Amino acid sequence: MSKKKLCILGGGGVRSPFVARTIARAATELNLGSVVFFDVDPFKLKSYGGLAREIIKRISPEVDCTLESDPVKAIENCDYIVTTVRVGGDASRVKDEEIASRLGLLAQETTGAGGFSMAMRSIPVISAYCQLAKDIAAPGHIILNFTNPAGLVTQALVDQGFPAFGICDSPLELMGQLSEMMDVSRERFRCNSFGLNHLTWFNDFEVDGKDVTQQILRNPALFTSTEMRVFEPEIMDISEGYLLNEYLYFYHYNKKAITMFESSNPSRGHLIASVNKIMNEELSKINVEADFDTALEIFFRNYNIRENNYMKNESGKARPKIRQTPSVEEFINGNDEGGYAGVAVNFIKAFTSSTPAEMVLSTKNAGAIKELDANDVIEAMCTVSNREVKPRTQKNIPATFLNLISTMKEYERLSVQAILRKDKQLAIKALMANPLVANFDLASTLIEEFLIHNAPGDGEWK
Repeated sequence: MSKKKLCILGGGGVRSPFVARTIARAATELNLGSVVFFDVDPFKLKSYGGLAREIIKRISPEVDCTLESDPVKAIENCDYIVTTVRVGGDASRVKDEEIASRLGLLAQETTGAGGFSMAMRSIPVISAYCQLAKDIAAPGHIILNFTNPAGLVTQALVDQGFPAFGICDSPLELMGQLSEMMDVSRERFRCNSFGLNHLTWFNDFEVDGKDVTQQILRNPALFTSTEMRVFEPEIMDISEGYLLNEYLYFYHYNKKAITMFESSNPSRGHLIASVNKIMNEELSKINVEADFDTALEIFFRNYNIRENNYMKNESGKARPKIRQTPSVEEFINGNDEGGYAGVAVNFIKAFTSSTPAEMVLSTKNAGAIKELDANDVIEAMCTVSNREVKPRTQKNIPATFLNLISTMKEYERLSVQAILRKDKQLAIKALMANPLVANFDLASTLIEEFLIHNAPGDGEWK
């Protein structure tokens, strides 16, 4: 069997060391012969891509790992393409925050106004890469999208006929925390999940096939040791026994999140930009691969500042676990939480196997949520095998959840159409449909500012 080629688009991102470890450990199972980390930023590719290449070399030296700045060379003959691109970098994220905040709106990068702005930048770029893949990648290639806002981007790719699925580590992280809370291995724990990306609910919790829903809901650690920490326990009185994706915080605590953002210093975007700037300056002074130990220490010392403050500004609550800086040996040989790369690896294993596996993915609805269209991209628990992805049929979704899902799906449909057609009126209509904006005057102002920010001089937007 010929060896496979995997490409990471956005391989100069700060998560690349984790991606490399996960992929390297699974290289034999995936029959990987080569892995390419692609990025348009030379410094980031050399630094974070360089860390990734060294990690793969230490774990799976038989795998040919290269760094590439030419998209043709990176994508050519690829079997698996993972997209994790941040178009516009940290500066664009900060600008998104400033525009939304100035109008009194939620300043968050994937939901509300910020999510639309990010989609304006992401969808055209990722679409172009996927079109290139259609022309030069291996026959039967698959695209796993992690580029945010992942739901919108994946919907755009599906609408254009690309073989794309969306991956996200948020559901995986909560399920891992729940299994740890129940003191069982992840393999013994199962649950259901449904909704849209960053807008999902969880129910039907089982351990070894036995219902453990009440044990989970009554466990005092639920609101201290899992991502449910951002919610008040009283929310369970109205959630009908379903657990919530942490991003639902921005819908159910919208005013609080806005107030917290206004009082936070620095904001999430500014914090990320500041941490990355310091980390880049430190890494620029060393040879990453020749002095790998120092480079990894610099990486984790800075990266953990970001991770340990995740959602803290918005909710005022710290993460359940504080991350520490590992040694090289601890990182190379330590437990792998997987992240989005873990989802990608598990997907590829199952997709190319006859043994079914369950995982949460963004894929075509195909009747799983009967109230939505067949071609709508949803995020749900899926069964994957034999190159097929089947989302689980959802029954008796509470009306309040379904209302929000339907509303946000209409926002996503309109947003994708607006961005692909470069249609200002559709863009305004999309933001009016989003409950985190929902005003004509605000939507109109946002679109004008986002066009200046994201598409200056682009006369095709009408």
